[in-house]
Amino acid sequence: MNKVYLLIGGNVGDRKRNLELACREMEGKIGPINRSSSVYETAPWGNQSQDPFLNQVLEVFTQLKAEELMQTALGIEKSMGRMRVGLNQPRTIDIDILYFNEDILQQEGLTIPHPRIYKRKFVLVPMQELNASYMDPLHQKSISQLLQECEDELEVRKYDGM
Repeated sequence: MNKVYLLIGGNVGDRKRNLELACREMEGKIGPINRSSSVYETAPWGNQSQDPFLNQVLEVFTQLKAEELMQTALGIEKSMGRMRVGLNQPRTIDIDILYFNEDILQQEGLTIPHPRIYKRKFVLVPMQELNASYMDPLHQKSISQLLQECEDELEVRKYDGM
């Protein structure tokens, strides 16, 4: 069984409902969600001219291999209306593989750990909530250390549902 950390997020439509639907889809197609962070609201990263995102980190157990997990996540995104038209664009749902066990993997279309974790507070804040002491296998630093060193200035706040 593989332990993976996934980031889900979106800023189109009913954002909270889309996160909930994605979780249901993942439990059926990827594996059980062991733990989930709070939901956080953040300004869009890299393209400020769009609506705020809701983001959440999930700890999931799966029997899928990393490549299968990626293809399954892409299928869930597509089934929920995600259209890939460029980087940092609005989306109904985005599913990113942050960590897959403690593996380091680089191949066409798949890099694990996710290459921009250390740059993004909207990833590090919910990840810290789940596992602050998790050691990033690439940087050899804990999530707490990565967050302390992160230069991202975008506000990340718990979403209150209003």
